Amino acid sequence: MTVLSAPVTRERSAVRLGPRSALVLTLASVAGLAMFVWPLFASVAPGSAQRAGEAPFVFMAVMPVLVLVVLAELSEGGIDSKALAMLGVLSAINAALRPLGAGTAGLETVFFLLVLAGRVYGPGFGFVLGCTSLFTSALVTAGVGPWLPFQMLASAWIGMGAGLLPRRVTGRAEIAMLVGYGIVVAYLFGILLNLYYWPFLAGVDVDYYAGGLSYLPDGSLLENLHRFGVYTLLTSTAGWDTGRALTNTIAILVLGPAVLATLRRAARRASYG
Repeated sequence: MTVLSAPVTRERSAVRLGPRSALVLTLASVAGLAMFVWPLFASVAPGSAQRAGEAPFVFMAVMPVLVLVVLAELSEGGIDSKALAMLGVLSAINAALRPLGAGTAGLETVFFLLVLAGRVYGPGFGFVLGCTSLFTSALVTAGVGPWLPFQMLASAWIGMGAGLLPRRVTGRAEIAMLVGYGIVVAYLFGILLNLYYWPFLAGVDVDYYAGGLSYLPDGSLLENLHRFGVYTLLTSTAGWDTGRALTNTIAILVLGPAVLATLRRAARRASYG
């Protein structure tokens, strides 16, 4: 693993995050997370059960605006021509990789490169790459729909989180850390996307013993949490999400060292920051 012995502590983010950009990114992330998890807490507010059916459509309208605001703020903070060129190259590669695995037993070939690039180029670059990768691949695979902004934001968090991992970890320990991170985000991505469309299953007959697994607008937090937990376990976690986790693990183990070395070499030549 000698190719990973470069002093990663001197790496600089390809997309600079100033105080204002970091604040906007934090606030947008909190708002975005609320748009994912609202079904679990909707019954807390008085009268929310009657208006719960409107919430998904409101969020679908707001989410694209939220993503665009964050991307505009990050661009204002500084994406130079070299970083923009690298962003275009990696987005195109991810767009080409995704059709190779998407929709086949949970195989997702888009996330491992997102994790590695976020690790090398920093959280700001990882966030933008997550958005552009999913947007570009959606155009290629005809996957544009109301779910796309939610996929973009969840993927952006994956890239950003990879850039926030400890910088001093190197060699085999770094690969192990990235593998663990790839497994965790594989399941989190599935949970978040399930939360997005789960309320639309209200009224659908998904039997579970004597009850069901669909969202209850007037249900308690614990009741809906239980229903969603069983639903996502049976329909996603045990299948699609596990396939995504295995894909991330194998790709990072096999390709990770070489890809990290290539990305770091390109970063040194570009002299970001």
